[in-house]
Amino acid sequence: MVAASQPLATLAGLDALRAGGDAVDAAVTAAAALNVVEPISTGIGGDMFALVWRADEKKLYALNGSGRAPAAATLEAYYARGLSKTDNIPVEGALPITVPGALHGWHTLLERWGRRGMAGALAPAIRLARDGYPVSELIASGWALNAPRMRKFPDTARTYLIKGQSPRAGQIMRIPALGRSFERIAAEGIDVFYNGAIGQAIADAVQAEGGFLTLDDLRVHTSTWVQAIHSDYHGHQVYECPPNGQGLAALLALNLASTYNMRAISAADAMHILIEAMKLAFADAHRYIADPEMSDVPVEGLLAPAYTAQRRQLIDMGQAGAPSPGIPPSGKDTIYLTVVDEARNAVSFIGSNCHGIGSGIVGGETGIALQDRGVGFSLDPAHPNCVAPGKRPYHTIIPSMILRDDQLLYTFGVMGGPMQPQGHLQVAINLLDLGMDPQRALDAPRFRVIAGRRVTFEPDVPGEVVDELRRRGHEIVPPTSPASYGRGQIIMLDPETGALAGGSDPRADGCAIGY
Repeated sequence: MVAASQPLATLAGLDALRAGGDAVDAAVTAAAALNVVEPISTGIGGDMFALVWRADEKKLYALNGSGRAPAAATLEAYYARGLSKTDNIPVEGALPITVPGALHGWHTLLERWGRRGMAGALAPAIRLARDGYPVSELIASGWALNAPRMRKFPDTARTYLIKGQSPRAGQIMRIPALGRSFERIAAEGIDVFYNGAIGQAIADAVQAEGGFLTLDDLRVHTSTWVQAIHSDYHGHQVYECPPNGQGLAALLALNLASTYNMRAISAADAMHILIEAMKLAFADAHRYIADPEMSDVPVEGLLAPAYTAQRRQLIDMGQAGAPSPGIPPSGKDTIYLTVVDEARNAVSFIGSNCHGIGSGIVGGETGIALQDRGVGFSLDPAHPNCVAPGKRPYHTIIPSMILRDDQLLYTFGVMGGPMQPQGHLQVAINLLDLGMDPQRALDAPRFRVIAGRRVTFEPDVPGEVVDELRRRGHEIVPPTSPASYGRGQIIMLDPETGALAGGSDPRADGCAIGY
């Protein structure tokens, strides 16, 4: 089974399985196809993370495929461009561009478990880029939102607009420049990107816009195998990738919610608890998550039962809070897809350009849109997530899996910037506490914590629940677009029958298909 956010990508991954591929073959194939059919969200100019379950070993692997800050991206260099320690790195232009890690991550997965190689994985994407495809409805609306930024950069406008306009739903879109880059990578390997002509074109484009990235930065990049982190929740183990990703926030919130019986309390009480748990989790996540290779991230202390109990005391059932970070004991546009193969190997995979088309910059004639992931850094020298050469930023994209007794039960994810851990929290509780099947768990209406006491709810949340939460001091922000509440995919493995059940978020264009 494959579940992805666009049907053509789902089919590409499914075809890889039917041709004898491993789950990682299908995941990379679908991810490459999404680079073409949903380029406003993902691609090899961005980053990726993956959790991989190997059924024969009963073992979970985690891959950090995120890039690092360029060697010239010093704090002083940002200050020299007029920014201060209280500023955010701008979303648009060359300053937020970090090393793209996605392609190296794909290669790392395929090198370890793949059966069909990079050329096989890229073949459907090459065909889609060359021959064209009809743009799907929700992707078309997102494309239109990003068109003004694309028009500011000639290479981007030439690559991703049609006569200066974003493609409408149903219009045939071709991206020949991206297809040619994929063809070169298929023929020459990833060195052409990280130490060759494609990489040089990317570096030249960034330098021309006043950015820091060089070919040397690309040349030294590596992906990293890391140890997944988890929380025990009502007899299940919920796994996430460790920092620099924000999966820790989802686990902190689940820990805080774990003592409540969600089936036995009112909808308003349940929503209040989850909102308060999420705010407490974000307060700690934004204070402590950074690159663990360059900063001390107290993961064990934050997940410790005693610390959880201490933080849980801050949840007041009658009043919304605006919490600050605790002191633990020492110790926006994205794709998500998931795959389970015949042997029950599984991949939980996420990739992103960060904001929409990323930085807005395309690498010259390569057709590759470059991420703006550097916006995740702080410019405050006292913060553990302060920008530094070779450092990975706070990362929003997070894949997840749920196990019980060394048995994989769910592989899932919810995309959407800071909505992602909130989506993981709500979907996990829908599955584990409320007994929903994958599709119902994704269909259910969601809340989204914004900042302080501000929170927004999808329209299907009952009015009486919203009114009760307003009475408790929550500042209710009107509903926004469906995509702002996250877009997820789930595959469930039935431990008794071995059957698979999938779900795909109605807030995206995708589907889950198995055979």
